[in-house]
Amino acid sequence: MTGAPGIEASEVTKSYGDATAVRSASLVVDRGELVALLGPSGSGKTTLLRVIAGLEAPDAGMVSIGGRSVVGPGVWVEPEARRVGMVFQDGALFPHLNVADNVAFGRPAAGRVQACLELVGLADRGRSYAHELSGGERQRVALARALAPEPDVVLLDEPFASLDATLRGSLRADVVRILHDAEATALLVTHDQQEALSLADRVVVMRDGAVAQSGAPQDVYDRPASRWIAEFLGAATVLPGVAAGGTVECGLGRLPAETPLEGPVDVVIRPEHLRLADLDGGTAAITATVVQTAYYGHDHLVDVELPDGQRLQSRGPGAVRWEPGQVVTLSVDGAVTVMAP
Repeated sequence: MTGAPGIEASEVTKSYGDATAVRSASLVVDRGELVALLGPSGSGKTTLLRVIAGLEAPDAGMVSIGGRSVVGPGVWVEPEARRVGMVFQDGALFPHLNVADNVAFGRPAAGRVQACLELVGLADRGRSYAHELSGGERQRVALARALAPEPDVVLLDEPFASLDATLRGSLRADVVRILHDAEATALLVTHDQQEALSLADRVVVMRDGAVAQSGAPQDVYDRPASRWIAEFLGAATVLPGVAAGGTVECGLGRLPAETPLEGPVDVVIRPEHLRLADLDGGTAAITATVVQTAYYGHDHLVDVELPDGQRLQSRGPGAVRWEPGQVVTLSVDGAVTVMAP
């Protein structure tokens, strides 16, 4: 079945006693695709991953891997027979084995150990042990071990969570490159919005055990399906408004809006879309007072307050030029996102 998805989960439900961890969740990961399963703690993302891996048996639903059913009515394939590679948060390397033996643990074909070590940039560390490696190197070994048996899919459960911020950023890019070079089908579990949006080909957002939205990173960010998703995916202020004829009237004036909705709506304002300018002693339709500023080196964040007390944030590049108490004018860059209230 060459046209079958790499992973297909349909209506999966899993409960622990009276608590339902996964509720009728469905997702598809196409072959060669990297999908991020994103959600807050307790949203069910890790449980769904464990069901796909065979580490948990669902109460209901079906799972197929590479077109082969592994979970369903009357069907149960053991984890070791699912052709799934796993990468855990801490790497889970065997401390008594050297790097090469860790990678060889799944009994890969001849030559695969060295090939995978070369793929992850550790061709000269085969004789090293886990305690001799950095955190990033240990995760590279874990990825090499997952890829060595040539699995149909690779499942990654918060693989960067235990690393410091600098190492996490560099390793993310390396892991994506390695997975793409290996033409791997991968499902990544994460609670980090930036990680999901920047790495994945597609993002599946989970909430309370169910899939809340699925789509390309830019689609779920720019066109969230609900206010909760809009606020979960990044900083956002939601204002009440009234949509009509491709525009929306809100506390920031009349703004362009790409929506078929008419009447009362919620308007999502992202910090990167809000522009500040000097008042220059004149008058302006929209003014605000700077409340506080934060400088991050590559950009800055400014909190402002409208005359009615509503607070918003503006994000811009470079050094901060605004001072608390300063009155500024506001404008919105581009069309805003609106949704039903």
